Amino acid sequence: MTSRKNLAQNTRAVMFYSIMFAISLIWLYPYIWLFLSSFKPWNEIYTTFIPSHFTLKSYSYILSVANQMGYPFIRGLFNSIFIAVTVTTSVVITSAVIGYALAKIRFSGSKALFNFVIYQMLFPGFMFTVPLYIVIRSFGLLDTYAAMIVPSLMGAWGVFMFSQSFKSIPNAYIEAAKMDGANFFWVVFNVMVPLSKSTMAIVTIFTFIGIWDNFMWPLIVMQSHSKMPLAVLLAVFNKSYGNYVGPILAGSVIQTIPMVIIFIIFRKYFLQGISMSFK
Repeated sequence: MTSRKNLAQNTRAVMFYSIMFAISLIWLYPYIWLFLSSFKPWNEIYTTFIPSHFTLKSYSYILSVANQMGYPFIRGLFNSIFIAVTVTTSVVITSAVIGYALAKIRFSGSKALFNFVIYQMLFPGFMFTVPLYIVIRSFGLLDTYAAMIVPSLMGAWGVFMFSQSFKSIPNAYIEAAKMDGANFFWVVFNVMVPLSKSTMAIVTIFTFIGIWDNFMWPLIVMQSHSKMPLAVLLAVFNKSYGNYVGPILAGSVIQTIPMVIIFIIFRKYFLQGISMSFK
């Protein structure tokens, strides 16, 4: 009887994982096709799934020839890295400081400020596009790196995440640090943040990916090809040279690499944070 029960359980488990594996292949297929197609000869992109031979022609074109045409994709890649790293670093630092103040310091209006942070999260970002554009134009920041960086230096979502995480940390750690002469910032970055690595990983990953994939705002405020992030430069190139499919696919693969790297770096703490949220 027990063997039949175990057999039935094993059968259900095999069926379940087989279905999940099939679904995952459907989800992964576009990414696999994108990666393989970036190494195909241009005449095989739409005709075969696995190329007859692998070639780096598309990558050579996007990294060298396109630059001579006025589309500096290497510069665009470094623009994206610079913008994403700067914004992510700022968001993590400001979110940790403000989150600590809201979670552990009692002051007049702290509850109202916390409610305002939550209230701000309810509105989609595109609602502020027009007023934000007017502000950026008034300060003469159009077509500058500051136009893409300054509006995103702080984030309500990051403040909320750090604040909720810091609330769960006992005040005894803070009191012990203060007895040793620790100041405000020492407590935040040497006590609270190390105890909230999973939260820091989640905020870092989602902020980096959000800025890296941000398309609409840079498209609005940037005109110079040399200052555009990679995603916008690819779109502009695609509009002018849409028949050059191979280089566009190669650029899309390059576009995904930093996101994979940032996930691998923070994967451990990210998964810890996800698992804790389900407990």
